[in-house]
Amino acid sequence: PDEFHIDYVTNGVHFPTWASADWANLCNMEMGKGFADRIYTNDCWDKVYDVADNKIWEIRQLQKKNLINYIRARLLEPDTMKYDNPKQIIEIREKLRENVLTIGFARRFATYKRAYLLFRNIERLSKIVNHPEKPVQFIFAGKAHPNDAAGQDMIKRIVEVSKRPEFIGKVIFLQNYDMELARNMVQGVDIWLNTPTRPLEASGTSGMKGVMNGVLHFSVLDGWWVEGYKPDAGWALPEEQSYENSDYQDELDVETIYNIIENEIIPAYYQRTKSGLPEKWVGYIKNSIAKVASKFTTHRMLTEYEDKFYFKLAERGKKIIADDFQLAKDLAAWKKKVSRNWEGIEIVSIKQFDVSKEPIVIGKKYTATVEIKLNGLSPEDIGVELVVAEPIDSENVAIKHTQEFEIKKIENSLVTYSLFVTPTEPGVIDVGIRVYAKNPDLPHRQDFCLVKWL
Repeated sequence: PDEFHIDYVTNGVHFPTWASADWANLCNMEMGKGFADRIYTNDCWDKVYDVADNKIWEIRQLQKKNLINYIRARLLEPDTMKYDNPKQIIEIREKLRENVLTIGFARRFATYKRAYLLFRNIERLSKIVNHPEKPVQFIFAGKAHPNDAAGQDMIKRIVEVSKRPEFIGKVIFLQNYDMELARNMVQGVDIWLNTPTRPLEASGTSGMKGVMNGVLHFSVLDGWWVEGYKPDAGWALPEEQSYENSDYQDELDVETIYNIIENEIIPAYYQRTKSGLPEKWVGYIKNSIAKVASKFTTHRMLTEYEDKFYFKLAERGKKIIADDFQLAKDLAAWKKKVSRNWEGIEIVSIKQFDVSKEPIVIGKKYTATVEIKLNGLSPEDIGVELVVAEPIDSENVAIKHTQEFEIKKIENSLVTYSLFVTPTEPGVIDVGIRVYAKNPDLPHRQDFCLVKWL
C-alpha cells in the first residue's frame, strides 16, 4: 500500500451554500478581505481568534433560535400533523428550548450508521435529557431506503422512544428529511453527533457543514473525522475497534458517549462567566473553525485535485500528444520489447550481507551485488532495488526504505549492479531485492508492473 500510485482527496463542503447568512456575514466582516472574496487561506481562518467571544456566542444563539422556530413551524405543517397526535405536537413545541444544549443527528438511516446506539440505555439517557439544571435535547432526522427494512426499523424505534412521556420534547424525530431541514440543523444545533461502525464511514460531509457554522463535532474516529479531529475542537471515540462482537462494541461505544456528554460536553457548555458567556465553549468553537473547518472547504478540495491530479495529467497529456503522439508510440514499443524479453532475464548471482551469520550493526557500511544476464534488454530497461520493510506477518507490508542499485560493470549482456547501505535504525526488519521494468517516461511504477523478486 505504501507504493500505490492511487491517491485520494478528502471531500469538502461549499461554505457559501451551507453557512447561515448571519454566520457568513460575521466571517466576511471579521476574517479579512480574502475570506469575503472566497480565498480561504489559513491566515483568514486564524483570524477567528481575534473575534470577540460575545459576538460568536450571539450568532450561535441566534442560529439555534432560528432552528427551534423552524422546527416549531414545521411541526404544524399538514403533512406532519396528519401522522402525529396533536396533543404531543403541542407538547413538543412547548418543551423545545433555545437555552438547552442541543445535539443533532441527521443522515441516511443505514444500519452501519448506528442511529439506535444512543438508546441502548434508556434510563441513563433519560437522566441526561431530564437533568434539572443542565438538560440536553436531541434532534433526529433522516430517511431509510425504501427497501432497507432494518433502517426503517431504526427510525421506528427512535420515534417510539421520542413519544414516551419522559422524552417528549427532549428527543425529537423530524419527518420528511430534505435539504432545507438539513441546512437548518447543521446551522442551529450545538453538537453534531455521528456514530458509524468502524471503518464503514466513507466521509461524512454533514459534520463538515456543521463545523462551518460553529457547530462542534462528536464522532467515532472514522470517515473525515479521522483527519479532522483536533483536541479542544470537538470530541471523538477511538478509531480502533475493541471487540469483534458488535454487541459488545456497541455497549462500549454508547457508554463512552454517555460519559463524554456528562463529563466533558455538558460542563463545557453550561459553565458560564458572570455575564453568562460560556468562554470554554466559545474557545472550542474558535479552535474548530481555525483548525477543522479551514481544512474541509470545496476550495481546499478543488485546489488539492488540481495540484495532485489535474495539472499533472494536463501536462502529461500535452507530452503524450506532442509530435503526433510520438511519446505514446515510443512507450508502446518499449513495453512490447520488455514484455517479450522479461522471462529471459537470468539472475546469475546475488551477494549480500547474511543476517544469519553476523549481526547488522548500525553505522556500518554493507555491500550488495547482483549479476544479471539481460538477454535482449538494455541495462537502462530495468532497475534493481533493495527493499527494507517491517517484519512481514500479514498482507499488510510497511516499507521503511528503498535504495536503487547502481550499474557497476557491463560485459555484453551480463550486467553487474551494486550498492552500499548503512543501517541507521535498530529493530527487526525484512530485506528483499527486486528487479523491475524501468523507464523515465512512465507516469508511475504501476503503469507497467513487471517485477521479479530475488
